[in-house]
Amino acid sequence: MNKISVSIVEDNAQVRGSLAKLIDGAPGFQCLSRHENAEDALKELPKIQPNVILMDINLPGMNGVECVRRLKPLLPGTQLIMLTVYQNTEHIFNALAAGATGYMLKQTPPAELLTAIKEVQSGGSPMSSHIARKIVQSFQQPVAVSAEAQSLSPREAEVLDLLAKGFLYKEIADQMKVSYATVHTHIRHVYEKLHVRSRTEAVAKHLGQNRGGSSQR
Repeated sequence: MNKISVSIVEDNAQVRGSLAKLIDGAPGFQCLSRHENAEDALKELPKIQPNVILMDINLPGMNGVECVRRLKPLLPGTQLIMLTVYQNTEHIFNALAAGATGYMLKQTPPAELLTAIKEVQSGGSPMSSHIARKIVQSFQQPVAVSAEAQSLSPREAEVLDLLAKGFLYKEIADQMKVSYATVHTHIRHVYEKLHVRSRTEAVAKHLGQNRGGSSQR
């Protein structure tokens, strides 16, 4: 069976050494390279092409998230796991958006880290339980209605809702039992309050707000 090749990007020499020892000492794993900063990693890793990269976030110079963002197009077949002390939601989402496939904390037990490397190589997205919980909580938080949407009058909100459903101006006038000119005025006010210049922009903003709000139900 081919060994899973792993490269480490970590500025702390002791942590770097411990990780390399763990990986080389485990059956089925091989530590291919160690890098103490993102700049060296960017230069060397595309030549080495490991199966998995363990990436720290807090590196001297370029940070680990930016390194992942630049490495991913160069190594599309390599899986990147963030291995960091950071647990805040912003770092998590930035790392995943940059191209990381997993997010593990440095205090992860050795056996669990090796399992995570196997999992990411098999198509999974391993995350420490604390991280997974934070992601779930972030989706469960109520999304505040924007100040722009709150500023719409009930009639303006009704007009925008009908616009989003594909009604023409004349059809909106018939539906609301008002004149075409009144509908036109309402729509002008909607554009001004939402800071948009077209029906498409207004509808996109409206639908985006509704999608956000639906996540709290």
